[in-house]
Amino acid sequence: MIECQKHLFRLPDDVSYLNCAYMSPLLRSVEAAARRGLERQRRPWQIVSEDFFTDTERARELFAGLIGACADDIALTPSASFGIGVAAANLPFKRGQRVLVLDEQYPSNVYAWRELVSTNGGEILTIGRPDDDDWASAVLKQLDERVGICALPQVHWTDGSVVDLKPIATRCRELSISLVLDLSQSLGAMPFSVSEIDADYGIGAAYKWLFGPYGLSFLYARTDRQDGRPLDYNWISRANSEDFAGLVLYRDEYRPGARRYDAGERASQVMMPMAVAALEQVHAWGVAEIATTLAAFNTEIVDRAEQLGLSVPASAARAPHMLGVRFPKQVPDELFNALRAGGVHVGVRGSSIRIAPHLYNESRDIDRLFDVLAKAI
Repeated sequence: MIECQKHLFRLPDDVSYLNCAYMSPLLRSVEAAARRGLERQRRPWQIVSEDFFTDTERARELFAGLIGACADDIALTPSASFGIGVAAANLPFKRGQRVLVLDEQYPSNVYAWRELVSTNGGEILTIGRPDDDDWASAVLKQLDERVGICALPQVHWTDGSVVDLKPIATRCRELSISLVLDLSQSLGAMPFSVSEIDADYGIGAAYKWLFGPYGLSFLYARTDRQDGRPLDYNWISRANSEDFAGLVLYRDEYRPGARRYDAGERASQVMMPMAVAALEQVHAWGVAEIATTLAAFNTEIVDRAEQLGLSVPASAARAPHMLGVRFPKQVPDELFNALRAGGVHVGVRGSSIRIAPHLYNESRDIDRLFDVLAKAI
């Protein structure tokens, strides 16, 4: 168990921020890295060619370490949707095939597939929310030879219900179905390994559970998916791009591995130092330890929610780090404003509120939350 880490952040005492699934607050170390980056960019004559690669390679390496991959497997993109777009541009897909998604899946992992099936004459197969929150069983019932691509999260973004990816990945391999994962709501707070879950592509945004800057995401590409067509034909992903004097010696060859999928201008002098500082802190905490600590924190929230007559996903179907607290019919209209007035910040999604704490939270944040909920019900 990890002790409260609020001292590593700049969070006011009158704010109970329980919405890391929306956007994480910045660590003090990440703020400091941003200031150093701004100082460096203020003096561009001091920026040398190596500065375009050092932090990017370190960030690539750190992210790879979180999922059991290597740096060559990782591309740097501006968004999760960009990474999904890379997958959609490169995966085989035949006329009449299906792309399987979940009901109310996050749009970044939907729109590219809608475009793909529209262009290629396929269809979207949407798995409805199961009554028992057992997404894996519901998905496995629909996986057959008609499915070409299975596009899923590890955790549903609206309520923290888990998708057990291991049996799904096994079945996808048996049927030669491509597997694409949006891991933005789980990486950094829930263990994941590419050796256990054999996905073609995996995408993770930096600004949620990885504590990095907005505008940066990471793309994992399995070894056999690293020779595809990039979305961005820039100079920095080409072989020997470190040699600025030779940039006009145009090259068809790319830098090794998934780097061909890097977006141009990904070597921000500000964002990359921020990402490095954030990922180093996540590694220092340890993802398994983060998950264990947050699971214990959320258990208290579950107990108190049930005492008020509210419901949550069953424990077997619940992520350790976030959960949806469901109301019998719908979230009371006045609840959102009441929460904000009480200094409590959560996500409101349909008939539930999404509670997503992290190591900066403490017991009094739970007390504030339920003081408001008790008055609203």
